[in-house]
Amino acid sequence: MLKNSRQQVLTHKGIDYENYILNPGEYALYTAQGFLLLGIISYFFYRSIWAFLILIPSLPFFLKLKKRELAGKRKEELNAQFKDAVLAVSANQRAGYSVENSFRESYKDMSVLYGKESYICTELNYIAKGLDNNIVLEKLLYDLAVRSHIQDIMQFADVFMIAKRNGGNMTEILAETADTIEQKIMVDKEIQVMISSKKMEQKIMNVIPFIIILYIDITSKGFFDALYHNPVGVTVMTACLFVYIAALLMSGKIVEIEV
Repeated sequence: MLKNSRQQVLTHKGIDYENYILNPGEYALYTAQGFLLLGIISYFFYRSIWAFLILIPSLPFFLKLKKRELAGKRKEELNAQFKDAVLAVSANQRAGYSVENSFRESYKDMSVLYGKESYICTELNYIAKGLDNNIVLEKLLYDLAVRSHIQDIMQFADVFMIAKRNGGNMTEILAETADTIEQKIMVDKEIQVMISSKKMEQKIMNVIPFIIILYIDITSKGFFDALYHNPVGVTVMTACLFVYIAALLMSGKIVEIEV
């Protein structure tokens, strides 16, 4: 039954929080950053304009990484806002509202707390419109859960549907759900504080090789000439580039801890 409800989830042109679309300003900014990065790589590893031109097709990969990073931040923001929305819904239920009207009323609280343009207000507004069009709340919540790609929201949608159908205590369930999400967010923040120094060390270590090469290049002219503009040197520097990229990705995975 739960699986069938998921398959019947309402679809609309809402935000897919996993798929971040760059606006023109962001696209121009990150494209410029990508070209700068390709220029740095071309200079330090190849000292060749041809290398820069050859590396240009890799620019979409850089933009994809930036979109993934921005999507992650957007999902974190939505998750925190969703926790407050659930608390507001729970408070509205205690005040005597039905669960559907509690979601409608929570929009007012969230618009004051986060602004009408926030992600959660956009979603609550969509839920209210769906309810006005006689779409059941369970489907609306599943639509949000599917588009958000956030485990907490998906679990909430599952629990909400089961409790709604079996006549569970919705007020208590909403309060416990909000508390669980809040605890996870707090644990995640504590972890981020604990590893913040390590993240800074990681960023510093990422640029140290370039600083060392630049220092030697300035103080000892011609020291690296044997590594450029010849097949053996290009092969060695290409291997070094792949090792550097692998180390970069590995260090990013090490400091990426999910709760």
